[in-house]
Amino acid sequence: MANPFRLRAAALTTTAVLLAAVLAGCGDSGKDGDLTAQKLDWKSCPAPSEAEGGGSPPSPLPNGGEWQCATMKAPLDWSRPKGDTIGIALIRARASGPENRRIGSLVFNFGGPGGSGVTTLPAFGSDYTALRTRYDLVSFDPRGVGRSAPVECESDAQLDEYFQQDATPDDHAEQVQLLQRTKQFNAACEKNSEKVLPHVRTTDAARDMDLMRRVLGDDKLYYFGISYGTELGGVYAHLFPKNVGRAVLDAVVDPTQTPEESALGQARGFQLALDNFAEDCTSKTEECPIGSTEQEVKDRIAKLLAELEKKPIPGIFPRQLTQTAATNGIAQSLYSKDFWEYLTEGLEQAYDGDGKILMLLSDSMNGRSENGEYSNLTAANTAINCADEKPRYTADHVQRRLPEFRAASALFGDYLAWGMVSCTNWAVPGAADHPDVSAPGAAPILVIGNTGDPATPYEGARRMVEALGRGVGIELTYKGQGHGAYDSKNKCVQSAVNGYLLDGRTPKANTVCS
Repeated sequence: MANPFRLRAAALTTTAVLLAAVLAGCGDSGKDGDLTAQKLDWKSCPAPSEAEGGGSPPSPLPNGGEWQCATMKAPLDWSRPKGDTIGIALIRARASGPENRRIGSLVFNFGGPGGSGVTTLPAFGSDYTALRTRYDLVSFDPRGVGRSAPVECESDAQLDEYFQQDATPDDHAEQVQLLQRTKQFNAACEKNSEKVLPHVRTTDAARDMDLMRRVLGDDKLYYFGISYGTELGGVYAHLFPKNVGRAVLDAVVDPTQTPEESALGQARGFQLALDNFAEDCTSKTEECPIGSTEQEVKDRIAKLLAELEKKPIPGIFPRQLTQTAATNGIAQSLYSKDFWEYLTEGLEQAYDGDGKILMLLSDSMNGRSENGEYSNLTAANTAINCADEKPRYTADHVQRRLPEFRAASALFGDYLAWGMVSCTNWAVPGAADHPDVSAPGAAPILVIGNTGDPATPYEGARRMVEALGRGVGIELTYKGQGHGAYDSKNKCVQSAVNGYLLDGRTPKANTVCS
């Protein structure tokens, strides 16, 4: 089963909503030179496609600025740049300041992998008002995602069933069932997306970004990567070190880890976030409604999950809240401290036999809208990860590793361990054990680690700095909660990032914000 925890920041937009063109042709493109010289036809943005998550066209910016969308042609296969092309969907908001102060385009990737930048940038656009004074804000659906040659796997009804399955098998029969269901999902991806699956690696997306840089008219790439976007930014810096302008990597993926090491790190990270949530709830002046002590909060959650494995409770009709869906919903709420109140309310309701809120949180992690349609978030996430990651883990391997995962997190350990079988029987071989982000000669890159980040643990920031190479990575630490630092609205973090991106002031290495 695909591991939804690895969807990272991409699902946050859907949560906020819930709780508060397809493969563009694959036709002839002509020469590579034609692609670098192409002119983008910017127009008003359409409503998001189903693969992007559906919904309404993006609302105008607070000052009346309009979002514009375009499609960039890129080679389907970068080893054959004169062959078939795909369309890469782009969105932008023009710089709000004087033209003579404009620096260029600031390209965002919000993570996943599998998240639609075309829908996410407008959702968070007001957070980047200061940056827009000197940059066009630009994002995109990476190849395999949303409108950019989307990977397609199973139908909405099949995905409902897929996400209801038991993802933490307790015996041999349940293991066989999980592996068979994973094989079925992966086979559907191959059947429905065979042509694009070999070409959705992070290195392919990085080459798309360099083409994007040239088509947008920038001599250098100005970049803001969050979560998986930090891995994409690191890979870009490795491939094109001389083309790096100013780049920020926030909520940093550890580039030195294998998928297994990453999953184990996430087990520790989500457990830490759960501990922090329990401490926060029980330390307030008013009574914590889900437990009087930190340990009681965690014990009651563990008891709920054990009971749900035996007997699910009503969720969103006709679906029931299973142990897997509840675990998924709890994890989703730990991505941001802003969602802790939803977790508290969801647990209260679940203890009374109502699983709606936890299921809404789980649905948002999986890219399911209120009308029952799924974006291609999970399909793209699986396809990109499996194309990138060389290891293929077996059930026997997971069994041997379970004790260490359980020691890292009694609540999340089993789920994250069994998530390692996602790429078993995948149609395309993985590229490497971990990405290469060494970037000697690149301009300084600001790397931000958050001490309370559940999905990309803090230690990854230091390892990214070391992997980028001497004089390239500049580390900044944020002592906070949640997945990412800039969008926490911490003034210290935002001042450092804005000073760097807008005025070229590189923060002092090892700056700490709290």
